Amino acid sequence: MSAVQQQAVQSLLRIAPVVDELGSRFAAAGHEIALVGGPVRDILLGRGSKDLDFATSAHPDVVEQLLSGWADHVWDIGKAFGTIGSRKGEWVLEITTYRSESYDPTSRKPEVAYGDSLEGDLARRDFAMNAMAVLLPSHRFVDPYGGLADVASKTIRTPGTPEDSFSDDPLRMMRAARFAAQLGFTPDPAVVAAMTAMAERITIVSAERVRDELVKLICSDHPRIGLDLLVSTGLADHVLPELPALRLEVDEHHRHKDVYEHSLTVLDQAIDLESRLTVPTPDFVVRFAALIHDIGKPRTRRFEGAGKVTFHHHDVVGAKLARKRMKALRFSNEQIDQVGKLVELHLRFHGYGTGEWTDSAVRRYVRDAGDQLDRLHILTRADCTTRNRRRAEALRAAYDDLEARIERLQEQEELDALRPDLDGNQIMEILGIEPGREVGEAYKFLMDLRLDQGPIGPERAREALLQWWSERS
Repeated sequence: MSAVQQQAVQSLLRIAPVVDELGSRFAAAGHEIALVGGPVRDILLGRGSKDLDFATSAHPDVVEQLLSGWADHVWDIGKAFGTIGSRKGEWVLEITTYRSESYDPTSRKPEVAYGDSLEGDLARRDFAMNAMAVLLPSHRFVDPYGGLADVASKTIRTPGTPEDSFSDDPLRMMRAARFAAQLGFTPDPAVVAAMTAMAERITIVSAERVRDELVKLICSDHPRIGLDLLVSTGLADHVLPELPALRLEVDEHHRHKDVYEHSLTVLDQAIDLESRLTVPTPDFVVRFAALIHDIGKPRTRRFEGAGKVTFHHHDVVGAKLARKRMKALRFSNEQIDQVGKLVELHLRFHGYGTGEWTDSAVRRYVRDAGDQLDRLHILTRADCTTRNRRRAEALRAAYDDLEARIERLQEQEELDALRPDLDGNQIMEILGIEPGREVGEAYKFLMDLRLDQGPIGPERAREALLQWWSERS
């Protein structure tokens, strides 16, 4: 056993006794079981995880029996695919029967059959670095495809030829980009060549699987690396075509920022500001909004005199494109609305100048941002990529001022709960009307009044409402 293998085994022992207890339980029943895949790779990298994957010679019914009475909880949601899940203390365990898979080239799903050996099970895995195992309870290290060397050299290779691997499951091409972003590994040139040649094959993969890989990539430590790989290989043309479309041609007569590089820089800067959020991070919504905030520019670019280029209304167009793409990728309505709102509002601050907004305009900014205000703060700040230090400092100071004004107004009038001084029931009682369109119009009038003047109290609101109603009649 090499020094690195010994180190890996020692790291494995740190998560004992749970793995040794499990290994002894299966061995006593006459079955093999091994820790496999990502957890083995992560042990070698010194990355901890409470989620452990195992492969076994035992079939699912037997696995359930062996876990019964030992695990704290057992579930069989993946039983049709040979997987039984369980929880033991703080550990979440997934135990899968040895498998062999065959693929129909036109199908999105493999035909799964049980295998008869650990080596055969490892052969079907996506990359060599994920095709390592530690047999239990003996702790024998199994590495038939050189995954250990790949971890040492930070290389992404497939166990067999990348063409065969990606033909079997095209999603592995996106996983290569995701691992590059997560781990900082470099894909082998043969892997990159196969990704480029076979990029179109990603179209047979379900939108949900593509979405999940994209989320993992964007929420990784260095998403720029993976995104660049998706773009350079042509995969992005099929899964997120709005991203490579940002590589607008720049000529000597009509100069503007490289929108693609600008967008990646905004993403990097948004990640640096994520700690400002109160939601758990990494936060996909703010990261994705940062990445695609300018996707309306290719559609709205216009060349004007004196070498000027404009992108009028790219915020509105971009929001529509963002919603359309996210819908195609089967994102939730909530996430679609969140990202769409951020893209649509990302330019709003630039009308602030050096603080000319009235309190009414500040209230409207907060009202329109709604529960996305904290994310909008981050996106707006991250969107400053100018190299002009004086201009960058002026923008930063202006946004500091805007945030300070928002905070003061919030303290004064509970701006977070922005609503009129009268509710719908009070409107109907005062005006003597039934539910309908007129109630909505009256509510909008009072809302505009609230935004313009701040809280004025029920009595003054009643007087204003009656006057509006009289003039309207």
